[in-house]
Amino acid sequence: MTPLTLVETRPGSYSLLLDAGTTQVDGVVEELGHEPNGYFWEGVARFLVGTEAKGLEGRFSYDPEGGMFCACGADRTALEELGGLLSAVAADAGRMRKLVASAESTGFEFDD
Repeated sequence: MTPLTLVETRPGSYSLLLDAGTTQVDGVVEELGHEPNGYFWEGVARFLVGTEAKGLEGRFSYDPEGGMFCACGADRTALEELGGLLSAVAADAGRMRKLVASAESTGFEFDD
């Protein structure tokens, strides 16, 4: 799940974390007119869930900050699945370009 980390914050409660500004696609995100911060990554996660993983909808919540993306909840499996989706995008410039283009073509707005 690199560059994401899944931690158990207390028994039965998990957080999926990404330090914003540490991915292989940060330069691409900036080229596309966005800031690769935690809020942008929340948008990526929401778009992925809405388009590629609808079964994850409502199984965790988001709590990003400027310097960090965070999704949290009790469903470890759902967070692991989200982590896999985000990891794939965070390591692939072409995939990030396609995701942003697809999102923008539907009117989706990243809150970055």
